[in-house]
Amino acid sequence: MTARLFSFMGGDTGLWQITSMQTHLGEPLPAVRRLDITSNNHDSTPQATWILRGITSNERYVTRTEHDEIVAKQLALGRPELTCAALIALRKNPAWWALSQDERLHIFKEQSQHTRIGLQQFASLPRRLHHCRDLAEPQPFDFMTWFEFTPAEVPTFNLLLAQLRAIPEWQYVEREVELRCVREDNQK
Repeated sequence: MTARLFSFMGGDTGLWQITSMQTHLGEPLPAVRRLDITSNNHDSTPQATWILRGITSNERYVTRTEHDEIVAKQLALGRPELTCAALIALRKNPAWWALSQDERLHIFKEQSQHTRIGLQQFASLPRRLHHCRDLAEPQPFDFMTWFEFTPAEVPTFNLLLAQLRAIPEWQYVEREVELRCVREDNQK
């Protein structure tokens, strides 16, 4: 069975060293040095300053053609050469959630072209989207996306983020925190 629930635990331990924590909108997260990711439900971790949880779910804003293109091009997470990572945590405002599904889809696809930008800029980018609103326990974010890439791909990733932050959909974001990390396999 594939894991669906993931916990991102910020503290003093973990595989990933946090190199920067940037708050683009809203409240920051408390500063931490390291990030650990588990695919099970830890009620508490003594070393964790904060825990963010989300689940993987069905794709909600892509067509079958886009899905097939993403699956054909996207590389797997966890490959040894992927020593850089980013966690982008977002919460959208109440106006976004007051829209109907078809209105949100129109903004996402037609106005913002979110998927097209991703496929044009970095189609092979290993990533995993986590939905936080689907959990019974309220979470501080609606979505979290975990990305992994090589050091040489950092400029391409930065361009992708800049383009996405400029689309109409981002007007509905009320909180965004970005963590950048490097993997240190000898640290736990």
